Amino acid sequence: MDDIAVLIPCFNEVLSVKKVIDDWRRELPKAKIYVYDNNSTDGTADAAREAGAIVRHEYRQGKGNVIRSMFQDIDAKCYIMVDGDDAFPAKDGIEMSSMVLDDGVDMVIGDRLSSTYSQQNKRPFHNFGNSLVKTLINRIFSSDIHDVMTGYRALSYRFVKSFPVLSQGFEIETEMTIHAVDKNMKIMNRAVNYRERPDGSTSKLRTIPDGLKVIRTIFHLFCDYRPMFFFSLLATFLLILSGVMFVPVLNDYFATGLVARFPTLIVCGFGAVAAIISFFSGLILQTIKNNERREFEFRLHQVNEWYKSAFK
Repeated sequence: MDDIAVLIPCFNEVLSVKKVIDDWRRELPKAKIYVYDNNSTDGTADAAREAGAIVRHEYRQGKGNVIRSMFQDIDAKCYIMVDGDDAFPAKDGIEMSSMVLDDGVDMVIGDRLSSTYSQQNKRPFHNFGNSLVKTLINRIFSSDIHDVMTGYRALSYRFVKSFPVLSQGFEIETEMTIHAVDKNMKIMNRAVNYRERPDGSTSKLRTIPDGLKVIRTIFHLFCDYRPMFFFSLLATFLLILSGVMFVPVLNDYFATGLVARFPTLIVCGFGAVAAIISFFSGLILQTIKNNERREFEFRLHQVNEWYKSAFK
């Protein structure tokens, strides 16, 4: 098992990957540096190998698929996940790894938004999207995450080995964050500097399509992780809608003694029934979720035992 494993997922990063590897070797000379190449066509894997990194390949396209393979293949006391575009300085990784190894933090989030990201990033919609995602998650999950979508994180062994990777693309950071918050992992924010990519290097993140995927992921995870809250909101909305539609029907009945709007009355009835079904669906799913949480705590205990046995 490695003490520190630096994980660098790469897709066409030949212009920057060698510098990233050199920087990490200088700052953390005892760390193992892994580059997982995701079908690059520009010689990224060869450049990383020449720089001395351990190069492996993930042929399923998408950052989530790369992270899944990394987490399954590598055993380490501390994992540092960083992009291969040279956007983050390696020197910040020294303190981030120390927070995991010495302070028992499960996830140290490299917070771009509290430092230089807004000045360095040239894509205004990315600034808006990052702020929107951060606000949504903090409101829904009652958390205090400063940067949800950053690719710079330090992670503990128990987080990595207990995290079920479901996402395939760039929404993986959102999934990791929500999982850590929901499972009451120890999370710390640490402000890190951010710099733009080198000239000639382009981001693989597509603002609108990938942004919509992230929003969809938040919606699905909201439903999965907080079902009672989600379905109670839905039930309340349906009940209010049914009540608003029922008011004219009731007024007509009091005025004439007749029900003149049978279709509206029927829709109101179905809406009220749907609200009741939604509420009890949330109740059932919350019970299942609570049982799953207990099972997770048991699995986490097993991971801790495996970790301890590895260092006997």
